[in-house]
Amino acid sequence: ATPYGLTGPFADRPATEFTLQADSGAVAIRGVREFPPIQMGGRIVEWVGGAYGAVASLAAVRRARETGAGELIDLSVFEVANVTATNYSDLFNSLAGRPEPDPTVPPRNVEIPSIEPTLDGWVGFNTNTRDQWDSFCILIERPDLLESAEFAALATRNARADEWNAMVREYTTKHTTAEIVEAAAALRIPVAPVADGKIILELDHPQERGVFLRDPLDEFSMPRRPYLIDGVSGSAPQPAPAVGAENGEAIPVRTPRPQTVADSVALPLAGITVLDLTAWWAGPTAAGMLATLGAEVIHVESTRRIDGMRTAGGMFYSRPQWWEYSAFFLSANTNKYDVTLDLDRPEGRALALELAAKADIVIENFTPRVVEAFDLDWDVIKSVNPRAVMVRMPAFGLDGPWRDRPGFAQTMEQITGLAWMTGHPEDQPRIQRGPCDPNGGLHAAFGALIGLQHRDRTGEGCLIEAPMFEAAINVAAEPVIEWTAHNLRVEREGNRSPYAAPQNLYACEGFENWLAVSCATDEQWKSLAAVIGHPELADDPSLATLVDRRREHDRLDVLIGEWAAQQELSAAVATLVAAGVPAAETRDNRRSSGHPQNVFRGYCEDVDHSVVGIHPTPTLPFRYGSVDHWVRRPAPTLGQHNKEILGGMLGHSDAELAELEEKGIIGDWPMGIER
Repeated sequence: ATPYGLTGPFADRPATEFTLQADSGAVAIRGVREFPPIQMGGRIVEWVGGAYGAVASLAAVRRARETGAGELIDLSVFEVANVTATNYSDLFNSLAGRPEPDPTVPPRNVEIPSIEPTLDGWVGFNTNTRDQWDSFCILIERPDLLESAEFAALATRNARADEWNAMVREYTTKHTTAEIVEAAAALRIPVAPVADGKIILELDHPQERGVFLRDPLDEFSMPRRPYLIDGVSGSAPQPAPAVGAENGEAIPVRTPRPQTVADSVALPLAGITVLDLTAWWAGPTAAGMLATLGAEVIHVESTRRIDGMRTAGGMFYSRPQWWEYSAFFLSANTNKYDVTLDLDRPEGRALALELAAKADIVIENFTPRVVEAFDLDWDVIKSVNPRAVMVRMPAFGLDGPWRDRPGFAQTMEQITGLAWMTGHPEDQPRIQRGPCDPNGGLHAAFGALIGLQHRDRTGEGCLIEAPMFEAAINVAAEPVIEWTAHNLRVEREGNRSPYAAPQNLYACEGFENWLAVSCATDEQWKSLAAVIGHPELADDPSLATLVDRRREHDRLDVLIGEWAAQQELSAAVATLVAAGVPAAETRDNRRSSGHPQNVFRGYCEDVDHSVVGIHPTPTLPFRYGSVDHWVRRPAPTLGQHNKEILGGMLGHSDAELAELEEKGIIGDWPMGIER
């Protein structure tokens, strides 16, 4: 794992997480226009990069054990930032025909409703669906908004933000956070108290589930492993080894490996079949990772309830088959097959069980009550396929007081401390807008691979429980650790960092030309001082250490800002990088496929889709030495493979399929939309 990957024109550039966020387009998209754009707080990209690396490595190990073929894995943290944190803006822009952006309008905005003030703190919402929006209007005691529905559009809410926020906060500021959470949860609105490292430890759900453990030396609290196998969370963590602790220890006996390697090496999961009952982004990311690594993945939707992430194509409502235009769906579902089954009806459920009987992995991310209503829980799956690995991804887990609450990435960012760490100090907490979805998917994919190892070893299937909440807690560990170890609250710092100083965005010549600078070492600081024309600062004892420079950050920001204001952005970056200082342009997220590094490495692949045409589509942020491209087939259209899977794989006749379509059990067009 390296900042930009092992190849390409940027491969040797100095970088930190902050400059990678800026260069990838992940910073430009975030924040209100009254302030500079903001980074995602914490070290979220590095954490999620680790999750990508874990899945890539475990899959490669599985293949090596089977074939004897090793692998070079080249992971780019820069690409991790793009795929997890730019909301596929470049692909959406391509789908729209690449209109020229208004140079006077910054690309950043915030979701509303999102984090709102309460009588005693902050509460977080999101309204991804129209039902959730309608319920939110009822919650804030404004049923009149349902009549015109003008505020149902995010664009309207952003354009009239002051008016909208006043209506929402007229309600929220009169109630406590706990009161609002209870009322919103009753209406099935995704909701969460906005927590920091102290508050989250006091919440009933993580307490009842035993989410936090004491570290092996009993010095602080930490998240447990974010997946359970057959209800077991794993053994207690062991202390980190001391330097040289294993010197003189016997080398463990290695498992024998095949002595010959096949002439052509298949993808690691070739021959594995996955029944994908997921929707939105986190679940499809998990199944999509398995598909890209070679599994045959069958994605299930229904014509009555299409995958919710397809509705992100609603901005193209005037186009035929607008539901095929969601950049999220087009990216997260490449390499999959798609069938439609109405799981609420006996015929649809029976077909799902036929598919489950042939699957190695069954994966879903409904709330537990929904799976139970479908009668497709683990006991049922196990009864038709004892060797199946079932991966369940409920937002908050299979038990505990929040088990049946819906949750999205925004919810996880609000509740885990990620939002508390994101934003300007003079502003409010802000959600990170996305990375918890792919993060949850990656942890579930890792759990699926662990489940396959369990089956290889025992001959039996197992249940993997991978709640998105616990995956999010694992990438937001710092607030809890700092609170329990040092009684310190980790607060939002805008674009500064506890790990680098100076670090910030600085305005260069022109409009919204932001220079990202981040000095993680004393040497980088000394080089920066020379570049900005103040070499004497390198020997200033009051600036000798990171702690010193953080204390003097305001003064340094003024000096760097004065220099940057006289510089052309790209020239400033070139000068700083040549001097060994991590620096980057804060790039427009809508143009990321044209970044020289992305172009060189083929990170975006041109995918030809039967409805939307050819577009550069983000792939995986790592390369296998044995693989020259990741996309074997485009994301499927709705019900595209009904005949191929239900007929070819399951053996149902054309007459049977025609009858199922007549009944509305299967189909290739959303119900209620005229052809």
